[in-house]
Amino acid sequence: MAVIRVGLVGLGEVAQSIHLPVLSDQRDRWLISGVYDVSPSLVTLCRSEYPTAAIFDSAEALISSPDIDAVFILSSDETHSRFVRAAVQANKHVLLEKPACLTVREIDELLALTTNYAKTIFVGYMRRYAPAYLAAMEELPDFADITHVRIFDLISEGRHFLKKSQNILYPTDIDPALLARGAGEREALIREVVGSDAPADLVRAYRGLTALSSHHISAMRGLLGEPVRVLAAHRTNGGANTSVTFDYGHFACCYDAVVDDLGLFDAMIEVRSNTKRVRIIYDTPYIRSLPTRLEVTEAGPLGPVTRTFGPLYGDAFSNELETFHRHITDGTKPLTDLADSRRDLALMAHIIARMKETGGR
Repeated sequence: MAVIRVGLVGLGEVAQSIHLPVLSDQRDRWLISGVYDVSPSLVTLCRSEYPTAAIFDSAEALISSPDIDAVFILSSDETHSRFVRAAVQANKHVLLEKPACLTVREIDELLALTTNYAKTIFVGYMRRYAPAYLAAMEELPDFADITHVRIFDLISEGRHFLKKSQNILYPTDIDPALLARGAGEREALIREVVGSDAPADLVRAYRGLTALSSHHISAMRGLLGEPVRVLAAHRTNGGANTSVTFDYGHFACCYDAVVDDLGLFDAMIEVRSNTKRVRIIYDTPYIRSLPTRLEVTEAGPLGPVTRTFGPLYGDAFSNELETFHRHITDGTKPLTDLADSRRDLALMAHIIARMKETGGR
């Protein structure tokens, strides 16, 4: 099996808790060959734990290095477009953490740049690679028979889970001017979508869509295809919570996202017909290998009968990286590529437009 040399741009909590350990576990597929972060303490820590990794002085230096085959772009959202451009110019494979970009404009520019690109660009929507999700694809009712879909996200910040389970370094040595510049760039990109005079809660709602809801919007599309339109969209709790109704013609898909500080995680997708219910149940991704579950309920002679698949301990991130490696080695096209991610961003823009039309509260 070909061993791919990986360089990581961005060493934050997801890199530390997920990507680096999974890459290390899959040592028959990957070699951690380089790291870069704007925090010197993070670079020092990761270099001490993964001694095969060279330290680079800039993201651009890592991306252009001949010793790197694949670049993992795990940095702040506003940097994604710039680093993907650099990786394409350097002819690298790319794993790009979601959201691929913050605006449709950015992703359209990348799509124009990569029309004939021979290397793999893979966007990291790990929920679409969870065992329960993959099993659900075989259990769904026929599309014409679906009567209702319900999707739910209840989440607290990752620190609620990680501080109880792992020793994650949250750096304090990043240049404040660099942080301020990044925040300004991120704000400008978000306001391309929400508007220059949008209230703070609408800005927060869009940040939530790109950061949290993008997972389930992508998963919804993977299961059901494209909705006809966004019927309704509302935001509450200062924009932290969103409720969206998608029109699929003969049925509606109702999505709710709730963010709080209780340290809870509850995520599921439920697809129903008149005679069948398929429910995918996720636990927090911040703790590796927590199980997913699939419940399939159908009518029986004595009443409803539920078949339960799981707990399924296959790790969604591990499946994701195995799939990325397979695409690199056999040259096939990933389901979660830039074009697929564009559809997510376009839907998010429609959600914001619907919120603005109706007041969204």
